[in-house]
Amino acid sequence: MLNPAGLAAINHLLAAAPWARSKLSPFAGRVFAIQIPPLTFTAQVTAEGLLCEGEDTPRVEISLPPAALPFMMSGMDAVFRHARISGEAEFAEAIGFVARNLAWDAEEDLSRFIGDIAAHRAVGTARAILAWQKQSAVNFAENLAEYLTEENRLLMKPSPIKPFIEEVDALRDAIARLEKRVGRLGG
Repeated sequence: MLNPAGLAAINHLLAAAPWARSKLSPFAGRVFAIQIPPLTFTAQVTAEGLLCEGEDTPRVEISLPPAALPFMMSGMDAVFRHARISGEAEFAEAIGFVARNLAWDAEEDLSRFIGDIAAHRAVGTARAILAWQKQSAVNFAENLAEYLTEENRLLMKPSPIKPFIEEVDALRDAIARLEKRVGRLGG
């Protein structure tokens, strides 16, 4: 089950997105399940296009491997590339569309508590920090790759290996031709 706090958070996002509710409302009464082993979250679509706890058999099951979770930073499109989806195609497409396009307007919610200008600055700062973290991860990966290829020589760059691979492929083909010739002579 999706806990009440999780349902409340998703319903808060859906309440601010009439397009998402209209996309889900035709599927009122239907249940879907999202499985991220060892957890399974189930929810039922209401007539208003919101979600509530679902007890029936799910009509759509979305299975995500735990390895897909880090891709959430890149967006739901990246997560759904790793998903295995089964069940009713139209319902699954609607859930996927809403999940990929539903976004939290943090600035709007925060402005109710601290005002518009402070909320704008706080969200801008948070975005800058996230962008910095993402760029730091990319820089770390690039530096690690450079160290492993240039200084440690644990990995090889593709360009020096390519001629060797081509020579191995040519040798394999030549051996296959030789085996056919020997087979013809012996047979």
